[in-house]
Parts: sequence; C-alpha cells; structure tokens
Amino acid sequence: MVLNYIWIAFFIIAFVVALVKLIIFGDVTVFPAMMQSTFDSSENAFKIALGLTGMLSLWLGIMKVGEKGGVVNVLSRILSPLFTKLFPDIPKGHPATGSIFMNIAANMLGLDNAATPLGLKAMEQLQELNPKKDTATNPMIMFLVLNTSGLTIIPISIMMYRSQMGATQPTDVFLPILLSTFFATITGIIVTAMYQKINLFNRVIILTLGGMVAVVSLIIWGFSQMDGKTMNTVSSSVANILLMTIIILFLLAGMRKKINVYDTFIEGAKDGFHTAVRIIPYLVAFLVGIGIFRASGAMDSFVHGIGWIIKSLGGDDSFVGALPTALMKPLSGSGSRGLMVDAMKTYGADSFVGRLSCIFQGATDTTFYILAVYFGSVNIRYTRHAVACGLLADLAGIIASIAIAYVFFG
Repeated sequence: MVLNYIWIAFFIIAFVVALVKLIIFGDVTVFPAMMQSTFDSSENAFKIALGLTGMLSLWLGIMKVGEKGGVVNVLSRILSPLFTKLFPDIPKGHPATGSIFMNIAANMLGLDNAATPLGLKAMEQLQELNPKKDTATNPMIMFLVLNTSGLTIIPISIMMYRSQMGATQPTDVFLPILLSTFFATITGIIVTAMYQKINLFNRVIILTLGGMVAVVSLIIWGFSQMDGKTMNTVSSSVANILLMTIIILFLLAGMRKKINVYDTFIEGAKDGFHTAVRIIPYLVAFLVGIGIFRASGAMDSFVHGIGWIIKSLGGDDSFVGALPTALMKPLSGSGSRGLMVDAMKTYGADSFVGRLSCIFQGATDTTFYILAVYFGSVNIRYTRHAVACGLLADLAGIIASIAIAYVFFG
C-alpha cells in the first residue's frame, strides 16, 4: 500500500507543480515535457528489462548449476549461525541463505548486473516459504533493506566516471563511499531488526558486525597505501577475478556431482526470460512516475527549497548542489548517475559538489527500483515496513555522506 501512495504522490505533486509553472510563470513547455517523459520512461523500462534478460539467463543458469552441484547448500550451512539470527524465519540450511549471500557479495563488489539475477533468485526461494503470497515476509524485507543500503566495497563504475570527467585523483572518493555505505547498511540492519523484534545483542551478530568493522578497516588501510592508478587496477581486477572464480567453481561442483552441467544451465537460464517479462509492468509504472516528477520541475523546486532554508538558518549550503543525486538515487540508478555526471561537469570533478555527488551515488542503492523489481518478480502487493526501513537506511547514508565529505574535502 505504501508504494501505491508514493506512486500516486509522484503524479499529483508533479501535476500541481506544473500547473503553478504554467499559470504563474507562463511556462508552456512543462506539460509537453511531462508527456514526453512518459514515452521516454516507458521505452527506458522496456530497454532495462530487455538488457536484464541476458544477465538473468546467465546467472540464473549458473545458480541452477550451483544448486544441483551443492555449492549453495554448502554456503547455507556455513552461514547458518549468522542467518538464523538475522533471518530467524528461514529454516536452517535453506538454499535461500546461499542465494542471499551470493547477492550481497556481488553488490559489495559493485557487480550490479550480476547482483540483480542473484537477488531475484533469492526472492523466488523466499517466496516458497511465504504463507501469504501477496504480502512481504520479514526475511524478504531484511534482504531488501540489505540491498537498498547498498554496501559496496569496490565502487568501480564511480571511479571510472570520475576518470572520464578529468578528476585529478579519481579514487579520492573511495574511502568516503566505503564509510558512508557502511553507515547506511548498519542503520538498515538496526532499524529493520527493531521493526521485526530481532535481538541484535547476541554473540554471533556482535562478532559478525565486529568482523565487518575489522574487514572494512583493513580494506581502508590497504587501499590507502596505494596510488590512484594501482587502486583502480586492483579494484577492477579483484572484482572480475572473483566473479570468474565463482563461475568456474560452480561448474566444477556440477561436474563433481556428475550432473549434466549444460542441460542444468539451460534449465535455469529459461527462468531468466520469464522473470524479465514479469518485471516489465513494475518498471514501467515506477519509471514513468519518476520521469513525470522530474520533468515537472518538482525535484528542482524541492532542492532549491532546502537550499533556501539552510541559508536562512545561517548554515553552509555548499552541499545543496549535490542533493539532486542523493534524492534521485532511491528512485532511479540511471537518473542519479546522470545527475552525478552533470554535477561533475557543472562544478568540476574535483569540486566539493562533484565529489559529494559521487559519494551520494555510492552510499546507497535504488530503493524504489529494487522494491518494484524484486517484489514485482514474485507478485508481492503488501510491502509492510520495507519502504520505511529502506528510506531510513538511505537517509542515514545521505547524512553520513555529507558529514564525511566535509571531513575529507570540506
């Protein structure tokens, strides 16, 4: 129901803002721009789904081989002590545990294209455990919040964009992004656990979170010893080597189990096409709503309003120029990426706004896109507290990004 109200709000707010611009300011271009955005957004939604079809087929095929080869079950057993605490409603050793881990690992490595099919597979497995097929379960929500908080260790694409835009040191946002996304993820876990009455003060979770802090600290230290060129090379190489290693391990596991690896891959890959088709209506709905909201000027008006309030209170409004990226990120990954590039082009890649926009881009993930695609793939209508928890994690990531940007670049 929350998604329903938010979607309607996009249209109503956009319509009101457009009317004001037309009647008061005589802007006769706003309504044609809004209508054009509906056509462009619909086409873009189809292209996204079409582009996902190949990746979905590939990774759902690989996952099917991993399932029958026993790899996913092994991961489930290894992660069982932690996941039984964080996802208490998932039976011990259930295959969904392994799929969730694979998805989170792909996200941490910045492998967005690989992460989505793995996430959809996890949602399909979680739906099998769902007694009310149209309502999101607690494990589904915790899983989605972990996705929307966007924990990324290696933000490869952002560093590539900074290099293309002429940044003196493309990797200088690496540590700020890592810190910001870590705060967002921890906040997401805590908020969701509070909603679901999960006790986080137990030995397993405390040790795991402590281990995460230690690993993040070690990564920060290790990368801080490298120059920019080396950091880019290592980041890209590690992500791609690990991804290829996973594929080979899954294939070898299938051979060890003496299954027909090729036929098993084809069996899983067939699901990729059907999944891609199922998510098209959900993508069209949200991308059209977002496109209209943006084309009406509502997003710009909101940002200017925040800037005016900050200035009136005597605060430093240096960060306001980067806010469009932060506000667009929960709605559209491609939209926020475009705004990030625009901020670097307008203010300079090495400016405070240019760097902050990159930190915003890496701090969280596309909350509404993930909710629409993941829930839409299994026909979930009632999302319960998923939107609230996801947006609170986003807010934590935005606040942390601003604070950390001032520490590093202010």
